Amino acid sequence: MTSKLKTVSELVPLAAQARREGRRVVFTNGCFDLLHVGHTRYLDEARALGDLLIVAINSDASVAALKGPERPLVPEGERAEVLAALAAVDYVAIFDAPDPGEVIAAVQPDVLVKGGDWPVDRIVGREVVEARGGRVLAIPLVAGASTTALVERIVARHAARPHGR
Repeated sequence: MTSKLKTVSELVPLAAQARREGRRVVFTNGCFDLLHVGHTRYLDEARALGDLLIVAINSDASVAALKGPERPLVPEGERAEVLAALAAVDYVAIFDAPDPGEVIAAVQPDVLVKGGDWPVDRIVGREVVEARGGRVLAIPLVAGASTTALVERIVARHAARPHGR
């Protein structure tokens, strides 16, 4: 499983080799904090769009900058390892920038996907992928499945318990 964990520089030749072999490289990115059914369905759908799925995750510092100092709940190494354990995922890399633009430019995927909360025209890296003749897609979200909703449910249930339980 740890063989699926790569640096961005390690991903570049792996993606290039896959393309030389006629394989379609799919790329997605995100925080993937508290993995839930929305994530797993999304990743299965992303993988079905090609032959190799690369997932780039935001580093802890990047997540905190995007979502606030209380996040992430799960450290980057653990988030990467959990994603790498999924059958749909071929490789996982951690990136530190606020967005994955540089990673996408380096990897040059054939298909770029994000969740349905991202309009296609706002997906970072769209121009890079489309300039090569690739596809950019937004995969519909699973209703009610989000890390924020999961955290809120946990907090509400914990707050409703009597102390000491």
